[in-house]
Amino acid sequence: MSLDDVNPPAAVATADPRAPKTASRLPLVALCLGFFMVMLDATIVTVALPPIGKDFATGGDLTGAQWVADGYTIVFAGLLLSAGSVGDRLGSKPVFQAGLGLFVLTSVGCGIAPSLWFLVVMRLLQGLSAALVVPTSLALIHASYDRKEDRARAIGVWGGIGGIAAASGPVLGGLLVSAFGWRSVFYVNLPFGLLGLVLTARHVIAPRPRGERGLDLPAQILGILALGALTLAIIEGGHRGWSAPLVVAAFVLFAVCGAAFLLVEGRVGNPMLPLSLFRHPSFSGATAVGLLLNIGFYGQLFVVTFYFQQYRHYAVLWAGLAILPQTAMAGLASALGGRMTARSGPRTPMTLGLLVGTAGFFALLVAGSSTPYWVLVLPLAAIGFGTAFTMPAAVAAVVESAPAERSGVASGVLNASRQVGSAVGVALLGSLVATQAHFETGMRVGSVISGCCFLAGVLVAVTTVGRGPGRQPGAA
Repeated sequence: MSLDDVNPPAAVATADPRAPKTASRLPLVALCLGFFMVMLDATIVTVALPPIGKDFATGGDLTGAQWVADGYTIVFAGLLLSAGSVGDRLGSKPVFQAGLGLFVLTSVGCGIAPSLWFLVVMRLLQGLSAALVVPTSLALIHASYDRKEDRARAIGVWGGIGGIAAASGPVLGGLLVSAFGWRSVFYVNLPFGLLGLVLTARHVIAPRPRGERGLDLPAQILGILALGALTLAIIEGGHRGWSAPLVVAAFVLFAVCGAAFLLVEGRVGNPMLPLSLFRHPSFSGATAVGLLLNIGFYGQLFVVTFYFQQYRHYAVLWAGLAILPQTAMAGLASALGGRMTARSGPRTPMTLGLLVGTAGFFALLVAGSSTPYWVLVLPLAAIGFGTAFTMPAAVAAVVESAPAERSGVASGVLNASRQVGSAVGVALLGSLVATQAHFETGMRVGSVISGCCFLAGVLVAVTTVGRGPGRQPGAA
């Protein structure tokens, strides 16, 4: 997630005149609790997937685990662009509270799931909850802090909390699963969610709704159908075969719904996805980089988790700790990438970060059943560093290339493209591993594909970012 999932100017314009004049920390604590919970859930479940498969007797089949991971991401990605509009129409505070409450309830549903597909349905509803929480939390931060300095600090804390949550997910998940079982990774959401609800009710102001913005419902439905069909085709293609009727039908549905989505968005007056933004090379390039980045990173993270647990037979806790060199780089690399972006513009740090990540993926080809763990530390760290180092530059490139009044929408497009990449990456690399006779072969094929995604991102960044007219870097 970036720091601009909603349009900041709109949120500020609707701020309640009763907004506090002092920079109270309680509204920020309330909103960050919700954001932390949502981002934690995206990665904490990763180390729980193999135990979930064993508990539901899938026989090591990755298909069910892919749906547990991707069910959340598909709905999250598909609704992210419209969730801000829902908050504008109904009010950011009640929508945030509804998302937070639903997240708590669906976390309980995940924890008590009697079957794998019940768990998948709960994960879909969790994705809906996350889509409601993320953009409204940032809108409420803008409304709660009317001083520019306080607002900037609050947004910085909000973004940092998301990075900490994503990075700590595999380690915390390993601790919980090893001590209490896989269901505990969902129950851990309850204290965060309930405390967030109490603090939000007491300390977060309610901006006035802006009912004039439309929801672009046809495009929303078509977008969800297209993304769901693509994920279904990729996941089931590895399980059933690429010529299976269900797989072919899913690819056809994806093509039809994708084409209809573009047609609708090109004709409506207030589109969910303004296609005119893609006329700017930097915007198109940075959005493509976000997609490629998450295909490679999250696809590889899914496979590496199974590698440590099922192929190397690490205990769940040790598997979570084994991934730590990759996830722990997020905070440092993001800060360094942001500083370089401020000095040199986005193209150079994007290129450097993607090259470091590419090297990490190809170095991971040495991974085997008897490879010493210390040999894998540097490749994992390079992948994590390169990914986090690239993202601040991608956000800056998107915001700089978009008109000032559409910076929030533009950043939402980038975030949606990243979530799509996460879903496709897990589906694609999981399916490739599932179709190989040996796990080690599938993992190496996945590493090559991830490395090629990052390398393609280098070419995109070099040829598009910084091209064409745009706002000055300071405008971001």
